[in-house]
Amino acid sequence: MSHATNQERGAISRRNFFRGALGAAGGMAAVTTALKPLLDLDTSELTLERFLQKHYKQMTPADMDGVLARIRGEVEKRYQVRPELRDVKPIDGVEFGYALDLSRCIGCRKCVHACVAENNQSRSPEIQYIRVLEMPRGTVDLEKGNHTYDRPKVPDENHFYMPVQCHQCANPPCVKVCPVEATWAERDGIVVIDYDWCIGCRYCEAACPYWARRFNFAAPQIPKEDLNPDMAYLSNRPRSKGVMEKCHFCLHRTREGKLPACAEVCPVGARHFGNLLDPESEVSQILRTKHVFVLKEEVGTMPRFFYYFDDDYRTGGK
Repeated sequence: MSHATNQERGAISRRNFFRGALGAAGGMAAVTTALKPLLDLDTSELTLERFLQKHYKQMTPADMDGVLARIRGEVEKRYQVRPELRDVKPIDGVEFGYALDLSRCIGCRKCVHACVAENNQSRSPEIQYIRVLEMPRGTVDLEKGNHTYDRPKVPDENHFYMPVQCHQCANPPCVKVCPVEATWAERDGIVVIDYDWCIGCRYCEAACPYWARRFNFAAPQIPKEDLNPDMAYLSNRPRSKGVMEKCHFCLHRTREGKLPACAEVCPVGARHFGNLLDPESEVSQILRTKHVFVLKEEVGTMPRFFYYFDDDYRTGGK
């Protein structure tokens, strides 16, 4: 006798729920009306095809081709832009990691805005995956950080700057709490979200110790002239109201050999990205030669996002 995996059981339960609801409610309009108060979904974007879509891991190449065609049509109708949309798979032998040099970061927030532009994040209300904390020198206590600082000039000599985003944990608490398995860790270490599968319960947001998840309380607004047409299914395709999103290491870029947008734009070279399984990669060399640390090590999430100070740097000054 075969035994279904948790993912398969979750997929079957979710699909059967929707099928049953459709039958009982007597049609798509009725079921979307019934589900909206519970899931806070944007019912203007709900279709029978989307409801009955298979879980990402269960889709055949033909299934994915059909889904991508549907999404291309939806994006083109909404923005009058034809996207270059694809499903980008992990690369064998690659586990991505990030190392951030806190002694170099100047708090300019260019990484924040490059991320917003690259990943088609809502402009109104603006959603940002990266928070840059202004920290008093001499501490790494996140409770003392300020991410709303507004200074005419940075850096400030009495502070250092600590960007925080998804840490792509090897033991991600967000994945454990998702009741429908809409989020999971891929084999290259990137924790992803399937926006078509997410029900907007926000359990993952509550579970994340790094404040890395964002919920779309309103329908995201992106001017069509700002839309980035270079898209992938699990990364920066447009989202809808009522779903979660977060940093995914720009997987539509990084799985094709490019840097994440935040690393590429950094003007001071504070951000380093690469393959943890390659001993010659820059990020691997940093882990071997620098005194690196992770945030909230005590919670056991095992982040793939590391921080360090240059050897001649002290939090009290250079």
